[in-house]
Amino acid sequence: MSADRSSRVRAIYEVETSFPLEDAIAVMAGEQSSGTFLAVPGETPELKQKYGARIEWIREVGTRDAPSLPGARTPKGLAQPVWRRAQTELSWPIDNLGASVPNLLATVAGNLFELQQFSALRLLDITLPDCFRAAYPGPQFGVGGTRRLSGVETGPLIGTIVKPSVGLSPEQTASLVDELAAGGIDFVKDDELQCDGPHCPFSDRVEAVMRVIRNHAERTGKKVMYAFNVTGEIEQMVRRHDLVEKQGGTCVMVSLNSVGLAGVEYLRRHCRLPIHAHRNGWGLMQRSPDIGIDYVAFQKFWRLLGVDHMHVNGLRNKFCESDESVLRSARACLTPMFDGAGRGCEVMPVFSSGQTVRQAPDTWRELGSADLIYAAGGGLMAHPGGVAAGVRAMRQAWEAAMSGTDLETHARSHGELRQALEKYSA
Repeated sequence: MSADRSSRVRAIYEVETSFPLEDAIAVMAGEQSSGTFLAVPGETPELKQKYGARIEWIREVGTRDAPSLPGARTPKGLAQPVWRRAQTELSWPIDNLGASVPNLLATVAGNLFELQQFSALRLLDITLPDCFRAAYPGPQFGVGGTRRLSGVETGPLIGTIVKPSVGLSPEQTASLVDELAAGGIDFVKDDELQCDGPHCPFSDRVEAVMRVIRNHAERTGKKVMYAFNVTGEIEQMVRRHDLVEKQGGTCVMVSLNSVGLAGVEYLRRHCRLPIHAHRNGWGLMQRSPDIGIDYVAFQKFWRLLGVDHMHVNGLRNKFCESDESVLRSARACLTPMFDGAGRGCEVMPVFSSGQTVRQAPDTWRELGSADLIYAAGGGLMAHPGGVAAGVRAMRQAWEAAMSGTDLETHARSHGELRQALEKYSA
């Protein structure tokens, strides 16, 4: 890689405009670097050459008869505009922003979304110079550390979410975890809606749940990983992390979009436990194909800051995301961000949302890896044989998937899986 290329921040977008593509994208490049809507005295050719965003390439991908989003303008005097769709890559010299993730976001995903030249604009991916790797800690545990702490050497971590999401007391939550641990669960997480509500105070929940987890660990040698939701103000998150660690916990969870880039970065530098990153609210950026930030780009910000697990939805999920998008997201989490030796910021993808035993074979076959957390809420909790049977059924489904055995065949000698297949029809 050339020195020039390796010292520049690069971003790929999909855009739509009725203006000449080169002209519209030049406006976008100027808005996100040295330019404004009118020429200013200090913007010399030399300054633009050194600090202006550069258009690396433009590739037209199609046309539309009407604008995809409201508010876009058309060139004056154009009676029948054509809305052209294209992908493009812009790059910036690192001197514009330095190795700063918050300022990176302002550069690659700032005011450009509102530009009147565009009726669609979406950030698809980013590539960063190595100085970002040096400036930020990256994941502290990732796949290997998560496996070590959970005691799961091979296969996915079989996990679940506390359900009902809210309404359980600390003791009721602990009782549920007791059943799950007895059934052999690897991973449990708070729902993102439960953090420190008056009916289930954080400190009381941590104490009650960890008492159960420690008791099981003493009897069996296996300590369930529980991701306690520490989301809150920065100092609150630090205190909550410290309480979890003091009680012997092995994971904390944070809602990324609630606490922001700086909040996650602060927590990571203090943190001595894996950070389970929940992406709730991500649909605001993803659901429309015409605006926002694709998950492939989105997840890189948080991996660089140092989270260890990232939610990617799941196959045939209860939301609107396609299987293709889910798999692309999961593969991205497991793909190194940087070239060369050392940390590549890989994190463990978390499959959740409407998952049952039935998605296990496809998840294994399509992803080609078992480095994941497979978290099923109702798909495990609602098993007709109870919570423990739900855990065993899920493990049996993954055993079948990884051995290449058909689920129905495996179910003939595994009663919990058979019940689950009957319960969760195709």
